[in-house]
Amino acid sequence: MAILVDPPRWPAHGTVWAHMVSDTSLEELHSFARAAGVPPRAFDLDHYDVPADRVPVLLAAGAVAVSGRELLGRLRASGLRVPGRERDAERARRRRTSLTRRWATIDHPAEAEHAWAAIGADLLARWTQSHRHYHDDTHLAEVLDHLETLAAAAPVPRAVVLAAWFHDAVYDGVPGRDEVRSARLAATALGPHLPQAEVAEVARLVGLTATHAPDVTDEAGAALCDADLAVLASSPRRYAAYATAVRAEYGHVPDGDFRRGRAEVLRALLAHEQLFATPEGRRRWEQAARRNLAAELTGLDAG
Repeated sequence: MAILVDPPRWPAHGTVWAHMVSDTSLEELHSFARAAGVPPRAFDLDHYDVPADRVPVLLAAGAVAVSGRELLGRLRASGLRVPGRERDAERARRRRTSLTRRWATIDHPAEAEHAWAAIGADLLARWTQSHRHYHDDTHLAEVLDHLETLAAAAPVPRAVVLAAWFHDAVYDGVPGRDEVRSARLAATALGPHLPQAEVAEVARLVGLTATHAPDVTDEAGAALCDADLAVLASSPRRYAAYATAVRAEYGHVPDGDFRRGRAEVLRALLAHEQLFATPEGRRRWEQAARRNLAAELTGLDAG
């Protein structure tokens, strides 16, 4: 039973990365990672990606340094290895399992347990529709993760979490109308089970994602909008995947028209004095988002 780390030799994001695995169980691996301060987002199906500067800390905590070949061999022998050809499907399966669990843990009336599960199943079916490329269950999971990040600095009410679940539940690629229909869906689904004032707040917040322009006193709206826009501050690789997915959702638009329209959107975003409405959002995401937007705009202008 051991935690294994191979030599850092995978370049990305200005450093090199190592892999950390268990040769026994994922439970052991996750427990070690928590104790060593390795963030959950670093986990990728069967291993953690760890930057070179963290490797000495992991070894001091009890991890064993091995070659890349030995690490892979022992991971395979443990039965924990997810083969490359299966990784996308397995990642999707785990994400949907996690989202189902996250929906179930939202506080709701005990007598509505069956109805609550049905609402969650309907939402997940919507988020995984085949025509979605960016506005899919990956986006939903990321928005929920970003809300948890913001919640560490200031409480996030249940209405905001519910609005995240509903904010793109209806997605036909028609800005404005999609948000209106998503808000109506939220009101219809939640109305029989939650206080009407809270249901109205969820619907209001869903509608707000059409503009991402909360009032300066709207803390709930600020949290939801920041979580929705946090993808703009992703790593260059994730941002490129996001931009590609957005283009795929407008596959019916000729390339020249898309470039002009997308460039107009990016210029409008960059013209804002602040992209993010919460202090924590600005601290974490403002500068990275502006770099990504400017880089994409440069590429669009270059054709």
